[in-house]
Amino acid sequence: MTEQRSTVSRRTLLRGTVTAGVAGAIASTARPVPAFAGPGRRVAVLGGGVAGLTAAHELAERGFEVTVYEKRAWGGKARSVPVPGSARDGRPELPGEHGFRFFPGFYRHVPDTMRRIPFPGNAGGVRDNLIGMTEMRLARADGADIRVPLGARAPVRLTPDTFRETVSGAITAATRMTNDEALFFANRLLVFNTSCDARRLGQWEYASWFDYVNGHARSHEFRALLSRALTSLLVAAKEGVASVRTIGTMGEQFLGNPLEVAADGPLDRVLNGPTNATWIDPWLAHLRSLGVRLELGSEVRGLEVRDRRIAAARINTPEGARTIEADYVVVALAAEQARTLWTTDVLEVWPQLQAMDRLVVDWMNGIQYYLRTPVDIVRGHAAFVDAPWALTSINQNQVWRRKLPEYGDGTVGDCLSVDISDWHTPGILYGKPAEQCSPEEIAREVWAQLRTHLNDGGEVLRDADLHSWFLDPGITWNAERGRNTNADPLLINTAGSWDARPEPHGPLENLFLAGDYVRTDIDLATMEGANESARRAVNALLDVAGSDAPRCPLFTLWRSPELEPMRQLDADRYASGLPNMFDVAP
Repeated sequence: MTEQRSTVSRRTLLRGTVTAGVAGAIASTARPVPAFAGPGRRVAVLGGGVAGLTAAHELAERGFEVTVYEKRAWGGKARSVPVPGSARDGRPELPGEHGFRFFPGFYRHVPDTMRRIPFPGNAGGVRDNLIGMTEMRLARADGADIRVPLGARAPVRLTPDTFRETVSGAITAATRMTNDEALFFANRLLVFNTSCDARRLGQWEYASWFDYVNGHARSHEFRALLSRALTSLLVAAKEGVASVRTIGTMGEQFLGNPLEVAADGPLDRVLNGPTNATWIDPWLAHLRSLGVRLELGSEVRGLEVRDRRIAAARINTPEGARTIEADYVVVALAAEQARTLWTTDVLEVWPQLQAMDRLVVDWMNGIQYYLRTPVDIVRGHAAFVDAPWALTSINQNQVWRRKLPEYGDGTVGDCLSVDISDWHTPGILYGKPAEQCSPEEIAREVWAQLRTHLNDGGEVLRDADLHSWFLDPGITWNAERGRNTNADPLLINTAGSWDARPEPHGPLENLFLAGDYVRTDIDLATMEGANESARRAVNALLDVAGSDAPRCPLFTLWRSPELEPMRQLDADRYASGLPNMFDVAP
């Protein structure tokens, strides 16, 4: 057997060394802060999702006095949601959620934070609650399912030929796709992977992924698998509107994760229990131990501007309206909430924030089915390729440390957590899109679409096994209008949206922005993007404050070092108005 070696650039090695040093410095200087920090160190964090809690964590470790104001619930979209009235005989309520989540191995910022959150019995803190999945399933309505094994693979030295051969070979081996279409798709990935930064931002940011892969001219199999299913399952994006830069960058990470020596872990990871129990609640406890004050039920109503600074923030609380003052303000709200704060006074100083009105949000919410017996679907995530509502799922009892019979009334054996990614296409039962269906209709429709994909070779999902279901409470049905509203939409990366996304700091001296809409390296509405944006906001705040505290470590996404010479050549070609060397007509 010949020995295979992975190539690591000197720059990558040095970057890892510096990051480790910074992280160590932070750990050594972390300390609880006094009840009232010194002058110029008070920070108000507006929003208690992943971005807001990350900002509070990083600031508290650096000696700032931090108060976090949150309207609804800690953890935002990442939290667990107890099912009301489901507890019996001393057991906790059944755990529901906004939608299932997973932690790809190329996520680096979130796991870094998790390691600094203590958890009983875990040497690596909350990070040790992540476990790797072994396979992915693409379920088909006609029974021609695809199971993709996941896990460590031997490193491959990438050249253009090995890149195309490896990708196209994997596609043809696992699907019914023709060799020609598989080669075409592999070559489109190669074009992006060998594109320079200038082309990625100047050309691919403004082209849609669907057009880039020539989806209109491709087979149904190609569109279903390589355009729609993979984007909804792996990227949580819409293939028809997302940019080539967004989808291509994520594709680069998913292809590189098994080869990447700097990856944090396996390609697909999930928590080994409900999010609150395994992550959010320990995080809140740790923040309190660092001196962070957490105020729930606080709705931000406005910002007051004076002398190019935020002089105060107005909030509503259960006790009434309040005005809060701080030396620095971090707005860590979702994009659609943050932009309601950009009044004329704010925009007069920071006019670029007006562009946020062009950012698009859409719906991607979950429903959980509680089953009396465990189901064997796949050891990982499943995508239901032919489902009109673009469904994806994971059955959770197989991966949770505390099993489902320990919740609710004790008779639930599994939880099939399903994400609905398309709320605008008619379903198969009622002929209506999800946004026009009552909660009961949504539950029946999704169940029917799942059964269509899973029961073709036997009755995997049986009506008699269905104990109950729980729809994301962010979805509210209005019977008179015959429509739903959604309190938790998701930012959708559209072609050209980078121009509308702000930096974490601008002309307002003491205002900083954290959220997955802020410009980040990962460039996607994810927990990782929220965490990275918070770190960037904190670093900017430290600069303004003149602090000598260590800056938050930032991790860059992986790129194949073997393809770097071609990216350098592409920089010259792009500057000369020429296409990428591999970008040839199909």
